[in-house]
Amino acid sequence: MAKMRTVDAIVAILEKEGATETFGLPGAAINPLYAAMKAHGGIRHTLARHVEGASHMADGYSRAKAGNIGVCLGTSGPAGTDMITGLYAAQADSIPMLCFTGQAPVAKLHKEDFQAVDIESIAKPLTKMAMTVLEPGQVPGAVQKAFQLMRTGRPGPVLLDLPFDVQMAQIEFDIDAYEPLPVEKPRATRKQAEKALDMLTAAEKPLIVAGGGIINADAAPQLVELAETLNVPVVPTLMGWGTIPDDHRLMAGMVGLQTAHKYGNATFLESDFVIGIGNRWANRHTGSVDKYTADRTFVHVDVEPTQIGRVFSPDFGIVSDAGAFLDAILEVARERKAAGTLPDYSAWADSARERRGRMQRKTHYDNVPLKPFRVYEEMNRAFGPETTYVTTIGLSQIAGAQLLHVFGPRKWINAGQAGPLGWTGPAALGVVRGKPGETVVALSGDYDFQFMIEELAVGAQHQLPYIHVVVNNSYLGLIRQSQRGFEMDFEVSLAFENINAEPGSGSSIAAGYGVDHVKVAEGLGCKAIRVEHPEDLGPAFEKARALMAEYKVPVVVECILERVTNIAMGTELDNVTEFEELAQRREDAPTAIVAMAAGSGS
Repeated sequence: MAKMRTVDAIVAILEKEGATETFGLPGAAINPLYAAMKAHGGIRHTLARHVEGASHMADGYSRAKAGNIGVCLGTSGPAGTDMITGLYAAQADSIPMLCFTGQAPVAKLHKEDFQAVDIESIAKPLTKMAMTVLEPGQVPGAVQKAFQLMRTGRPGPVLLDLPFDVQMAQIEFDIDAYEPLPVEKPRATRKQAEKALDMLTAAEKPLIVAGGGIINADAAPQLVELAETLNVPVVPTLMGWGTIPDDHRLMAGMVGLQTAHKYGNATFLESDFVIGIGNRWANRHTGSVDKYTADRTFVHVDVEPTQIGRVFSPDFGIVSDAGAFLDAILEVARERKAAGTLPDYSAWADSARERRGRMQRKTHYDNVPLKPFRVYEEMNRAFGPETTYVTTIGLSQIAGAQLLHVFGPRKWINAGQAGPLGWTGPAALGVVRGKPGETVVALSGDYDFQFMIEELAVGAQHQLPYIHVVVNNSYLGLIRQSQRGFEMDFEVSLAFENINAEPGSGSSIAAGYGVDHVKVAEGLGCKAIRVEHPEDLGPAFEKARALMAEYKVPVVVECILERVTNIAMGTELDNVTEFEELAQRREDAPTAIVAMAAGSGS
């Protein structure tokens, strides 16, 4: 045993638990923990410009790779309240993230001390545990419990609040004797797997809905093998996109009211059986429950017992880690395939593929200002299967999910449930930390980009290169579109005449789009390119790659869009309004997707 400060124990535990990537801002009440990190030397820290930004960086880092747990640090008072949006985004999407806040000394907690706030009470609804540690001797156990909770069952964030005197206190602690607590996850039984497969094979047109729980379990290969073994189409949810590659013959498209494919909805409405694995039946996926469940049998597999029956009662529910369930049902499916007792679903799988070829949305427009569809077409050409996309909310995200292509798990990183504006940029920086050397492409509308735009300086300072595509229509596009139901266009325009625009320059800034994102990005130490014509998109993305490689900083590609474009969405799976025409029929849709990702095709 050795005497040490509690903060030195914390840092030693972080190293042993494998959580050595931290993001935050120092301050008086958290300086003891920063001093311990400096003395240790093995914890990397990225200095953010805003604590909310730091929390999104930690979140993005956690999402980037299986097993990652990002750590967010901040001082007392407003630092903790600034983290709340980050905690919400992580909690809503089942992401582990550890937050530390400094706090006033214990004796001052009831005296309204400077920057003393009851962050424990504020954070509790958005975490698996929020705790103000009042006794120094509790610190190692609290951190140990935090890691166990973040990894157990449905993952999620934890916040530990550390009073200044608790951080400075001496305790007896031996890191060599410290061991992480065991992590237990529920596992499907053989009998449950057999019953689920019996129900699936009794159907004529079964579908697999692949949720984000499969990605959390690092079980995408098992999902693909199950689909291939059964020859059954797969519908990934928004959080499960990438569990099956977009060019796979059994990828049937996404289903929903917004981030969905026309062919995916059509195939779902033809199905008679659905097994959901690691998904939540979110309302923007289902639409009304009556329409979604009509004439279908459902099996639901989820690691969290209270998720079963939360939205509707399935015909059979299984509480299990998605990976454990896939292992169990695969064992049964392999045996039945070897015995020749599995049904032949070739005709059903072929029909889903045929719909996919017939119901592609048109993307090739030559309009100036740009139509957003052309931007995504050119992104598909420019960025290959290795690309990781990062985005959060808005028409940019909805259109991106409808039109971009994703080829593997953790290649689409999206704050899906919370959808906080401003998440994209800082989260992308966290993803770059988690995926060094890989191609990371962020996608934002102009308003999402303007939230937390200061974090671009973090990428410049710490040399965290990525490409940030900004589709700029100088509008709150999604809100404008939803205001159509109220017959108004009210307080959603961001346009103004920028007094710094050069008169007669003909630029989109002079035309009244307002903020000069190129100048702002350059002022924050990054590189930036503006694109106004469709033929310039490809060269701009190519130049962005070169600039990113040369300067090792974020590169902004701002695409000037037409002010108003409505993106397909609706109220029910069979009532999605298509504002644009469909493309020509593509019999070879998956093959065409591969060609576009490789830089050819149309």
